[in-house]
Amino acid sequence: MTLARLVAVCAVWGVFWGSWSALLPAVQTQVGATNADLGLALAGVPVGAIPAMALTGRLVRGRERIALAVSTALFALAAAGIGLVTTPLALGLALVGLGAASGALDIALNTATGRAERESGGRLFQTVHAAFPVAVIVAAPATGLARSLGYGPAQVLAVIAVLVLACAALAMGLPLGRGVQPVADSRPKGAWRHALLLGVLAAFALIIENSVEQWSVLLLEDFRSASALLASAAPAAYMGALTAGRLTAQAFPRLGLRPLYVLAGLGGGGGIVLAGLAPTAWLSLVGFAITGLALGPLVPAMLSRAAVGDEEGTLVSAVSTISYTGFVVSPLLVAGLSAAFSLPVALALLGALGVPLLLGYLTVRSR
Repeated sequence: MTLARLVAVCAVWGVFWGSWSALLPAVQTQVGATNADLGLALAGVPVGAIPAMALTGRLVRGRERIALAVSTALFALAAAGIGLVTTPLALGLALVGLGAASGALDIALNTATGRAERESGGRLFQTVHAAFPVAVIVAAPATGLARSLGYGPAQVLAVIAVLVLACAALAMGLPLGRGVQPVADSRPKGAWRHALLLGVLAAFALIIENSVEQWSVLLLEDFRSASALLASAAPAAYMGALTAGRLTAQAFPRLGLRPLYVLAGLGGGGGIVLAGLAPTAWLSLVGFAITGLALGPLVPAMLSRAAVGDEEGTLVSAVSTISYTGFVVSPLLVAGLSAAFSLPVALALLGALGVPLLLGYLTVRSR
């Protein structure tokens, strides 16, 4: 029951973000925004998310159930509100609020999952986090279908908000203990330093992930002469492989962080190089799939490692917040590299981020 409730919350979170990508053109038309206006408005998401993540990390300790329920409900209201905006300025402000709610939900979900792992003795992070990409894959085309039937952003987002609110109610029923557990701190020596390392390495993985989500379709359409249909398969190929990687890792309970660092460093780094430099669209799709398969299990495994002995959830919150900087850095980094070289080369250069992931293997081994 605990796993099902956590999966449901993560899934509706993914439903929104999958739908959001498909709704963006309609939202842009609704508010009358130029591309520059839209880009500025979208920056409101990380602007709202990062401080909310830091604040939630301080408030959530011992209140994981109520924090998850409240943050999920706030996310539902923020999502519904976007459907009502009519100007670029209002959209930007609404996205700041949405980012704050999404960031709070991120922290609350991870700390609740960490506590559920400690109390049950089971492994939950891989399965819970696998729900997000599956939901994105389903929600994006479903939203496209709704738009083709004449439904606008307000109607689509209202339906999503209802689903999210229902999952907020489910979160209230999580069978988690009340208050901070009265046990001795079992965090290993140097835990904060290790949390910082995990967060930074996770950020490197998320830089690559975000680059696939934002730039893969453009790469295939503009540089590989792919049709719009074929190009749109790139994010789905990545997300599908990401899910497969997480579920495979869940199926092998003795699989630790060390082999996942190697897989992410070699497969994730090599996959994005192949995707960027492949001469055909189909080979680029293979590269994106390899990248997703290799990177998928790493971040959930890092969060699970941080949750060990972290009764207050502080280390999980720290890893989550630090890793989120990857989403902030990624669009700026790829845009800058694209201006200096080209988009295919820019994506290939992200393969260098596989090197610190391999070094992460050495740090775990030394421990």
